[in-house]
Amino acid sequence: MKSRAYIILGISALLLFASCGQQHQAEQTVKAFVEENMEQPDKITSRDFADLGTTRHLSDSIINVMRQRGARLFKKGITYGSIPSGDLYYLRMNYISDGDTLQNTFYLNQELTEVVAYK
Repeated sequence: MKSRAYIILGISALLLFASCGQQHQAEQTVKAFVEENMEQPDKITSRDFADLGTTRHLSDSIINVMRQRGARLFKKGITYGSIPSGDLYYLRMNYISDGDTLQNTFYLNQELTEVVAYK
């Protein structure tokens, strides 16, 4: 019985560490995207990320609409990653830019290496 408990505990620990690694990877990808594509990234004074989540409720057409609309603080003509099939990850970032508290949600591919869209 003890060995089963240790196995379950070990598997739980591995899953916890894996999810922490995914969170970190997603945050780094979003930070790089913001630095590259925000009009004035140096005006961000604080960043706070929510937990990484997954969704399969975004169609290609919704992603294309998000890409066209963009947000007021980001550059026009951003190059995004390709639209993958299947689930997408999303990460919400709250931040302060030029004294305003703002929020964007970034959608990432399954490898967490590219931002596919944001709103």
